[in-house]
Order: sequence, then C-alpha cells, then structure tokens
Amino acid sequence: MRSRMTGLTVATIIASWIVACGAPADGQTLLRSICRVKGQEENVLQGLGFVVGLNGTGDGGRFLPTIRSLAKAMSLMGEPLGSAGLTELKDAKNIALVTVTATVPAAGARQGDKLDCVVSSIGSAKSLAGGRLFLTPLMGPDRTSPRVYAFAEGPITLDSAALATTGRIHGGCRLEEEFFNAFAQGGKLTLVLDQDHADFQVAQDVADLINDFGQKSIGLTLAKALDQTNVTVAIPPPYRDDPVDFVSQVLSLPMNQVQTGARVVINERAGSIVIDGDVEIGAVVVSHKNVTVETGGAAAAGQQFVPIDLQPTPAPKLKALVAALNAVHVPSEDMIEIIKRLHRSGKLHARLIIE
Repeated sequence: MRSRMTGLTVATIIASWIVACGAPADGQTLLRSICRVKGQEENVLQGLGFVVGLNGTGDGGRFLPTIRSLAKAMSLMGEPLGSAGLTELKDAKNIALVTVTATVPAAGARQGDKLDCVVSSIGSAKSLAGGRLFLTPLMGPDRTSPRVYAFAEGPITLDSAALATTGRIHGGCRLEEEFFNAFAQGGKLTLVLDQDHADFQVAQDVADLINDFGQKSIGLTLAKALDQTNVTVAIPPPYRDDPVDFVSQVLSLPMNQVQTGARVVINERAGSIVIDGDVEIGAVVVSHKNVTVETGGAAAAGQQFVPIDLQPTPAPKLKALVAALNAVHVPSEDMIEIIKRLHRSGKLHARLIIE
C-alpha cells in the first residue's frame, strides 16, 4: 500500500479495531447478551396536553391549537368561554401545547407504578422552563382502539438549557393498567437475535447450543432456527410448571464465539471508525482531495507514491489502510469519505453501518 499527500492539516481520529478471530479461547458471551425473549418489548405511551405556568414563553393566543385545547379544558372544568369565544384567550402566553411520551420497560409494570415522561413543545413556545404539565391522559400506539393507560402530570425539568422546548417529568406518569409481557405460548418461547447479531449462522449456532444443552440435561432436542433472527425453543416437560427457571438457564448458556459478518461502523458526528473483524478491501486507487491511496497492486498512471507499508499482501486489510492514513494525519472526515467511496465502488468487503 502506498500513499502520497501534501499540505494536510494535522487531525486526530479515533479508530477501534476488533478482530473476532483473534479472541481468546476462553472468551465467552452469554446468550442473554445477543438476544431477547419475544414478548419482552417496551411499550410507548403518548398523549397531547399543555404546559401551564410559563413566564411569557408559551405559544401565545395566536396559536389556535393551543387556545382551543385550553378552551376545551376550561369547558370540561365548568368554566366555558363567554360570548367573545377564543378571543378571550388572545393574551395567553403562559401556556404551551406539548406531546407527552412515556416508555413502559420490557419487563412490564404494575398499576400504580410511576415512570418518567418526556414533554416536547409542538407550537411556538420559546421555553418550557418553570412550567407544569396539566393532567394529561396517555394512550397506546393503536389509535383505532383508544384506551387510557396512564396519566401524566407534574413540574418540568429541562435536561439542557440549549433544548428549552423539551423537558422531563421525573415520576410524572402514573400507570392505570397492568403490563404483563407473556414470554411463553403453547409450550414454546422464541429468542430474537438483536440487530447487530442477526445472521443465519449465528441463529443456527444458538439453536445448536440450546440443543446440546437439551441433549445433555434431559435428552431432548429443543430448538430450531426459523431464520436469521428467530429461534424457537420448546419448554421441556420438567419445566412446564416453572418456565422462568428454564429461560434463566437458557439465557445463561455461554457461546464461545459469535460468528457474524464483517462490519464497519462509522459515527460521522464523533469522527469514529470501528472495524469489526479482519475486513478486506479490493485492489483500487482512491484519490480524495490531495490524498492518493493505492491498494492491492492497483496502479495509477503517472502518479508517484510514497511507500507506507512495504509488506506485500494479496488481500489488503482495511485496518492497514486506516493505519496508513492515520500515519500521515489524514483528517477523520476525509478518512470516512474514502471508506464510503470504497463501499460504493464494491471494494469494501464488509457491511457498512453509518450512525
């Protein structure tokens, strides 16, 4: 690999390299770390309400959705507007129309439990600082069957002064319904691989691991991989009355090595590059600004190159390219653009994930 550059400003890049095949022999990953049990999902509750008590930083009387909501609330509380109608609220600047969301954890929750909720302005409010959310009903995502699952109310705390139109109410959401997330149906459970490990080979390895456990413990084959994401597991007779014990044992099974396809993860805002696995790149010449990179014996006519890595290799590695570019102080944004060009040209032999 050879590279030529002039006039580059010095920059720092954070590059992390994880070589899966070089993991220690005793390195193990518990099954619970790469999958979840189907049925154990979060539930998002949402509602539309308004914040009161603002110091002139609300939507104001010109934002009709806000004053209509206020007028309806006043009517429900026995204080309807007079003959002047909505014009009576034209100077209301201490109120803001907001969305309210709360997340019920995957493990479920009981009636009466209190959760944090997030409040965000949807009108022209300048700030929610000092405001208090008026009692707001929260519903589930299915609007075709409206049902109140919780009520939210309380003083708003801003997470950041720079984001003054979004705040949080700690413990402001009180559940009115039970949330029990069933994990076993028909004597079976389903393991769902997370998106970073969803792979046909990984799914089959998980099924083989559970079947080995089943054969050794009770002499039964228990698991079957349905696709690259889902693995069904039969709950054996000895555990039918205590499925929790069985699930805990299955999720605690150790996997010696999780085989996934090579990936490169880029975070453009942070300027970071994570290379997962021994990622290879094809023979190519890349010219970007005042940097020219040659890999795998590719040549560009009329170009002079400064040798970076004198070790011949039939299959260039991305980590070697990153190391070479870093050695000559290529800025992180330029390095990321080069990797994206490699991907677009089909020369990056890995899945590219941009966050």
